[in-house]
Amino acid sequence: QVACVEVVEAYVERIKEVNPLINALVKDRFEEALQEARQVDKLLSEGPGDDCLEEKFPLLGVPITVKEAFSLYGMPNTSGLVNRRNVIATSDATVVSRLKQAGAIPLGVTNCSELCMWYESSNRVYGRTNNPYDLQRIVGGSSGGEGSVLAAACSVIGVGSDIGGSIRMPAFFNGVFGHKPTTGVVPNDGQFPNAHGVRTSYLCTGPMCRYAEDLEPVLRVMAGPGVSKLKLNEKVSLEKIKFHCMDHDGGSIFVSPVDKEILQAQKKVVEHLESDLGVRVQHVAIHKMKYSFQIWSAMMSSKDSEGQEAQRFTDLLGDHGKPVWPLWELMKWLMGMSSHTLPAIALGLTEKLVNLNLSGKAKLVSMGKSLQEEMEALLGPDGVLLYPSHPTIAPRHHSPICTPFNFAYTAIFNVLGLPVTQCPLGLGSEGLPLGIQLVAASYNDHLTLAVARYLEKAFGGWVLPGEV
Repeated sequence: QVACVEVVEAYVERIKEVNPLINALVKDRFEEALQEARQVDKLLSEGPGDDCLEEKFPLLGVPITVKEAFSLYGMPNTSGLVNRRNVIATSDATVVSRLKQAGAIPLGVTNCSELCMWYESSNRVYGRTNNPYDLQRIVGGSSGGEGSVLAAACSVIGVGSDIGGSIRMPAFFNGVFGHKPTTGVVPNDGQFPNAHGVRTSYLCTGPMCRYAEDLEPVLRVMAGPGVSKLKLNEKVSLEKIKFHCMDHDGGSIFVSPVDKEILQAQKKVVEHLESDLGVRVQHVAIHKMKYSFQIWSAMMSSKDSEGQEAQRFTDLLGDHGKPVWPLWELMKWLMGMSSHTLPAIALGLTEKLVNLNLSGKAKLVSMGKSLQEEMEALLGPDGVLLYPSHPTIAPRHHSPICTPFNFAYTAIFNVLGLPVTQCPLGLGSEGLPLGIQLVAASYNDHLTLAVARYLEKAFGGWVLPGEV
């Protein structure tokens, strides 16, 4: 009905219109994208039947954006690190290559936090990205540029990665859908920094979209042969799902209490499920969730089964050069001379503290493993847990430095390896997005995706910024 060139042109115009305000897309490839769109139109005009093309190219002509931490041929790949400013990707990350082969057209790359390890997307290479619903608010991190660009209707599909909530926090703050797949299904190759040692079990690459129905086809393409581990062809009967609900983490001393509006939105979901599906949502209190941040932190810095140490953040900051001295960088930062962001320096400073209490760390790792068993047993083959995506709605710029551990609400599910879909639930009283995490047992991604599609119909899903 519409030529691919028209579609790509419309998105290019939209980006030109709003990107000066949000600073989400940091490098475009508009000329190449339009050239690829012309090739799609040529293929459609002379090619075989629609069915054949649909099977071969399920995302034919669909405009996408890619987190700058992923290699996209010809695009920068700095991850917000100043000393990588001149790094240009000479190949595509595995998921990017698969999306291109499926017919998708990348429009460019989007901003992230420095080295993808903070939940505000700001760095010394590209500056700060703003929330389309309120430019004074953060977009989350580290896939924050993706969250912002999707919410602002500048892209159809986003490529994100998540080791502590880096897909789900931006999806929540920007009112879109984001899916962290079951660990080990979608390849992480071709992103910087990539996970090493034990962290390879915690880093996940996944899709971000405005519409829930797009998550599954994109996940299929991203997973490639790995999709056989998932049950995406199984029909889901929502009435047969065993729903569990947990309102908060039990009161961690490190984390903010959950906002009333977020609790209210979750309550409405419970009421709707019970009245519309006739199910009973069971309220649960999982005691170990109170230690989510400590468990995540201990497991992230633990040795793998071969005794390999986790890669040090200060080494990554140096990027194959000399490791960065965080205390020296802090002195330079105070004088306005550091090329690093304050959160990155702070993470470098706290990194050493984690290893000071080795017996305490071993206990936390053990607690994480027993929590994983408890969660798998609770959820089983047909369970879905409702849990807040974050304790607060999108905070103002810089304020995460005062609440650095709030990402624990998403991070815990990385070390547990469970699939999670963040689902938007409309806007709150300040016009900012609300949302919820849907969690299932390993390889039951099909359950959370089905519930997300259902809740989108019930609660409206993505809302165009400025529309209300």
